[in-house]
Amino acid sequence: MACGVALIPWLIILATGLPPTDAVPHWATAWVGLDTMESLGLIATGALTVRGRPLRSAAAGATAMLLVVDAWFDVMTSSGPDFRTALLMAFAAELPLAVICGTLAIRSFPKTSAGRADV
Repeated sequence: MACGVALIPWLIILATGLPPTDAVPHWATAWVGLDTMESLGLIATGALTVRGRPLRSAAAGATAMLLVVDAWFDVMTSSGPDFRTALLMAFAAELPLAVICGTLAIRSFPKTSAGRADV
């Protein structure tokens, strides 16, 4: 919790100091890497779920977060016709998959003997 609170001043510095646009090296590699992680997460989540493995909860949770991050950055880094495409992809694919993965993560989280999640 302390680390999360400690990040708040840094967020203010970023919000007020970053340029509105920037040229980024390795742009394509970053996006291909993110989509590769999503693909591997979806495959792992499916395989672990089919096999009834407890790790499916962690895989599904991580995959849900990757999908939300991808939707966020797709929408925030696009403009014009690409913006509409990013919104369509976010609302038709990435966010619904994230909800499915998030739901699976919560429902498959290990339970204690009292029937509640061991959090």
